[in-house]
Amino acid sequence: MTKKKINVIGGGLAGLTAAITCAEAGAEVTLHEAHHTLGGRARATAPPYVAHEGAHVFYSDGPHWTWMVERGLTGPLGRPSASDATRIGFLLDGRLRRLPPAGFLRMMLMGRNRKAPVDEDFFTWATALYGERIARVAANAISVVTFDSDTGRLSAAFVWDLLRRVFAPGPPAVRWAIGGWQAVIERMITRARDLGVRIELGSRINALPDGPTIVATELASARILLGDDSLRWESGDCVMFDLAVRSNPRDRFICWDLDAGGFHESYSMQDPTIAPSGETLFQIDIPVREGEGKSAARERVKAFADRTVPGWRQRVTWQRLGSAKGRTGALDLPGLTWRDRPAIDRGDGVFLAGDMVAAPGMRGEISVNSAIRAAEGALAAWRMETPNMLG
Repeated sequence: MTKKKINVIGGGLAGLTAAITCAEAGAEVTLHEAHHTLGGRARATAPPYVAHEGAHVFYSDGPHWTWMVERGLTGPLGRPSASDATRIGFLLDGRLRRLPPAGFLRMMLMGRNRKAPVDEDFFTWATALYGERIARVAANAISVVTFDSDTGRLSAAFVWDLLRRVFAPGPPAVRWAIGGWQAVIERMITRARDLGVRIELGSRINALPDGPTIVATELASARILLGDDSLRWESGDCVMFDLAVRSNPRDRFICWDLDAGGFHESYSMQDPTIAPSGETLFQIDIPVREGEGKSAARERVKAFADRTVPGWRQRVTWQRLGSAKGRTGALDLPGLTWRDRPAIDRGDGVFLAGDMVAAPGMRGEISVNSAIRAAEGALAAWRMETPNMLG
């Protein structure tokens, strides 16, 4: 008589984290992935242009980072050169500037220890304290994390926590893994295999298997598999423009669009391995406005690129346009916190993991943190099912 195995459904960041955690504890683990490659939204395009679907950085101020570092999964880290790091900008009132408005700087410097309410929207709360203009600037500045065109409508506590993590004075927590998230995923796959995890690609699960199970898919897929229509949460909607050009010192490293919530960042100024020599690779994002068509949003993201990568249309060597709706991480509306999101423990030995469930962090961090908790629950259920060998 042997213990039942633990099944993990979904081979993205959450699924791999869960499978590794369970296997480290001695469980037999099978990971099912419906596609023929692992990685989910952490996958990247093939070289020579290694572009990601959305976020491509880590923050080192949370338990997700500690978990990865302890296992050597982050790999070598990159950083921009001193000259590249100074090429930042802020688009405000249609003009590029070197600094955000003074009111925003005062907000982040003087108010960094302030507490924001959960049950009030950010725009109303921030307007009362800092004025309507600065409230709108702050909301658009953090749209890089929310991918939402109206970030001010979200919970003040939720938005303020993100703003403090990204903009509050202190040692920078952002980390760029050489090779991007794809390199991290490949290390995770290697570790999972070394631990004995059985990985089944092209394995589409339509019914829950026997034994403790971790469902590490998008909420839409989990909703169908579990037959639970309550598995829903607010998320963003954005267009993404990946762009490679022949390098020019006028190109920006990072730029925040304080008018419309867009964000521009180079992939390759801190990691030259992901673009050919003499070229620079960028991702430029802009949230889709309510009622706006994707074509109009794509024109706006290209117009933003005109400002941050001047003359790109004559220098382009590679480009890709994409969009993501409801697939950009959890957003908390007023009156809600991460604890109100779909629970990880679904009962009967079934657990949920992903970037829109009840765990702290932002985007991919939620995936890692929820997967660790789901694995702990699955391991407890797995141990309870151990047969009584003494009869």
